[in-house]
Amino acid sequence: MSSGVEQPVDQRAAAARPVRIGVDIGGTFTDLLLVNDATGEIFVGKTLTTPKDPSLAVAEETREALAATGTAAAGVQTVIHGTTLVTNAIIERKGATTALVTTKGFRDTLEIRREHRYEMYDIFIEAPKPLVPRWLRVEIDERVLHDGSVLRPLEIAQVEALARELKRKNVEAVAVSLLHAYANPAHERAIAQVFAEIAPEIETSFSSEVVPEIKEYERTSTTVCNVYVKRLIDRYLSELQRRLAALGLDGELYIMLSSGGIATVETSRRFPVRLLESGPAGGALASAHLGEMAGYPDLLSFDMGGTTAKLCIIEGGRPLTSTQFEVDRVYRFKKGSGLPVKIPVIDMIEIGAGGGSIARIDPLGLLKIGPESAGAEPGPACYGLGGAEPTVTDADLVLGYLDPTFFLGGRMSLDVEAARAAIKRRVADPLGISVSEAAWGIHRIVNENMANAARIHAVDRGKDPRAFPLVAFGGAGPVHAYGVAAILRSPAVISPLGAGVGSTIGFLTAPLAFDFVRSSVEPLATLDWTRVNALLREMEENGLALLAGSGLQPEEIVVTRSADLRYVGQGHEVRVPIPEGPLGPAAIPAIVAAFELVYRDLYGRVAEDIPIEGVNWRVAVRGPRPALNRRQRGGTPAGDARSALKGTRPVYFPEFGGFHQTDVYDRYRLGPGATFHGPAVVEERESTAVVGTSAVVSIDEHLNLVVRYDHAR
Repeated sequence: MSSGVEQPVDQRAAAARPVRIGVDIGGTFTDLLLVNDATGEIFVGKTLTTPKDPSLAVAEETREALAATGTAAAGVQTVIHGTTLVTNAIIERKGATTALVTTKGFRDTLEIRREHRYEMYDIFIEAPKPLVPRWLRVEIDERVLHDGSVLRPLEIAQVEALARELKRKNVEAVAVSLLHAYANPAHERAIAQVFAEIAPEIETSFSSEVVPEIKEYERTSTTVCNVYVKRLIDRYLSELQRRLAALGLDGELYIMLSSGGIATVETSRRFPVRLLESGPAGGALASAHLGEMAGYPDLLSFDMGGTTAKLCIIEGGRPLTSTQFEVDRVYRFKKGSGLPVKIPVIDMIEIGAGGGSIARIDPLGLLKIGPESAGAEPGPACYGLGGAEPTVTDADLVLGYLDPTFFLGGRMSLDVEAARAAIKRRVADPLGISVSEAAWGIHRIVNENMANAARIHAVDRGKDPRAFPLVAFGGAGPVHAYGVAAILRSPAVISPLGAGVGSTIGFLTAPLAFDFVRSSVEPLATLDWTRVNALLREMEENGLALLAGSGLQPEEIVVTRSADLRYVGQGHEVRVPIPEGPLGPAAIPAIVAAFELVYRDLYGRVAEDIPIEGVNWRVAVRGPRPALNRRQRGGTPAGDARSALKGTRPVYFPEFGGFHQTDVYDRYRLGPGATFHGPAVVEERESTAVVGTSAVVSIDEHLNLVVRYDHAR
């Protein structure tokens, strides 16, 4: 994005501060991972999210982690935080009263969108509702052309009058998105100066800063989303800083970005739209890290929490990425039904399938799961906090997959009878089946929903889901991973130690990274190579300076360059790598070959005799990935699975026609080399792994639980 914004973490911290903490706020639980880099010891924490003030759960879990490990606050180097607050605020429409200032004639860009019907034959199709109502969309009489030249100058007096008018109307935030501001931001900068002088209390965001790229609708939508949540995020981060300071923590607080990078609090306040996929991005990075350790560079990340499930393809040890994302989709699987946000983001699919997802009978008498969730308040019926609707967690408890006395390591007891009563009343009795059959139906359907989402995600990207092992984490992920993998016919399931807080593993393994982008739209045959080389050189120099300022040596920094290319006449681009060094006409054959390779992989063919044009030019700088050598407190356990047996209990497996007396293992007593067969249940404090009959389970040298099985059985 724009230069000079993100400040990477200094990894050369003093040895006196060996502790790092990752904290992730989800819709139901707040997860924490504390790592002592000097000893490798970890502490895992999980507690219910506090929706009215999410910072309260973060502070309480941090305090408990410090006390449990005997860590002095002065020994904490960094706290890296991910949150769903931005996404939730946009979905729930809890942001600021926002106005849009745009070029005369373009106030309805947010309504017109791209005139694309995402569901061609639905006569009741719904469009995503803009965050700015029409009466607050204001036009300015100015015009910049696509090449940056000024056709009609900006009248400052008009802007001054507008600022006073919006101030009188008690507008809290203003998004400014002028036509072709990416090519010449002078008018937007002049508007910024006026608002700073006349209405400094109004939050502002400018498209030339938030997203300096072409595509008017996406640029405007992104700028609006950014300023809509700006004040909310500022207040939240201020409160979080205050609570952490009260604990005595004076180390740096960093925020996880959707791209997998890390930003300072100040950056996050300016560009909160970059936090949309903050937590899920950490999960994808965790999967990449764990897959690399386990020898699986290609895999499918599967993160199932209390509210949603997130799936992401990891290829060659890196998550697939995108430069565009949609938030608040009217139809979850329908691309084009949400508000577009043009930011670097890890490419994933998210569905309303979590432990808190509510089961119901629809008007046709069919069993449906989610996307509505019981969340943290009131939560599933078994929580005993007032929830009355049956959820996935209630079903898992009734099926024997969860131990009611060991949820969150025994910190929270689950009410089996309340779960049974909710399922009986809402599902079993209406369908005329037993409670156990209804619970299995809930479990099976949510597995099918997630497997279907995985197929869509993989096939849309030209991938075969059968080729990818699953990395399962999140509080509910290991419970359902075996069933999802069986449906997908995946070769294996990998579940790390501390799987219940998997996203936080990604927070602490994120490398220093920064992405830059500039637009220059021209056919390759007539491209101004001098201009392009200048843009690339500027971005690379800025990136190297940023990472060098964080303590990295030049030889530690990897620079990659890419371009967004398309056939002339197309409306969408594909990203391809471009050669190193100065570019010129001699580089065109290599660039064309790279474009055709990617294009053919995506679409199965290339177009002949149609010129190719460059749209965006990108530079990414990346440092080495931080090490995360985790080990259990108290030493590594033995490799004898029998010593980890906690006992047995009745667990539902359809292969046995119902409940079967099943071995239950203590995750913390399973050391490298331990091997056993399914069916089995493996418990740790924050998650439980359920393994079916056709599986062999082993613990690898990194304490990952690896499940392999024969699909033919």
